[in-house]
Amino acid sequence: MAGVRQEKVNYIKFLGTAGARFVMIKQLRASGGLWISCGRTNILIDPGPGSIVRCASSRPKLDPGKLDAIILTHRHLDHANDINVMIEAMTEGGFKKRGVVFCPFDAVGDDSVILRHTTNFPEKIQIIKANQSYQIGDFSFTTSMRHIHPCETYGLKFKIDKTSVGLITDTRYFPELADFYKTDILIIAVVFYEPRQGIDHLSLKEAGIIIDKLKPKKAVLTHFGMTMLKAKPLLQAEKLSRALSIEVISAYDGMSLNC
Repeated sequence: MAGVRQEKVNYIKFLGTAGARFVMIKQLRASGGLWISCGRTNILIDPGPGSIVRCASSRPKLDPGKLDAIILTHRHLDHANDINVMIEAMTEGGFKKRGVVFCPFDAVGDDSVILRHTTNFPEKIQIIKANQSYQIGDFSFTTSMRHIHPCETYGLKFKIDKTSVGLITDTRYFPELADFYKTDILIIAVVFYEPRQGIDHLSLKEAGIIIDKLKPKKAVLTHFGMTMLKAKPLLQAEKLSRALSIEVISAYDGMSLNC
């Protein structure tokens, strides 16, 4: 899996690498989520603020009308703000009933992040639960155990071609994370440079512990908060690579990984 041209059928494109509220609010990094192309199937994970704009400005452009599914790992705005506009785009304004939205139960509960008028646009809204497998077209994924985060949150594990990929979304560190995420490529949301007591996000040190334990072929750091940006993620990834003797890279807005 190499970060090069996007014409390949199988790739992951980072429509944004912003983490936490202030980087998102200031748009110091974009917050559009992850676009995955797997065979004939297109998936969008966590369409945060500006996701629709990032699709239009991508080179080459990404057409949301070709999406087959949208996945929310959890309901927080930096992951779910553009869910309604992306549902409308996927379904051509609601005139073409298509696609599936996968999300935790509390994303569509009493305070639903999906507006009532868009709930009937997709073919289905599928509630995801811990340690379950799901499939849409050529793409299948398995949810993790519930993460430690203020709302219902799940990471993902999936395959693109023969490459297994783990996506550790927002969570407090706990040792059992490593029980699930053994994959070729490990994508980790690293909000903090140093651990912060009482806040349910991973730090660079904790990401290093996970990478060292799992020893993936490649680890990708993303979803950066202010302290990580100040510490220069590219520099920190290079240091981690040398320390662990594992390829660790820092994601950037618009980056593609071909599989």
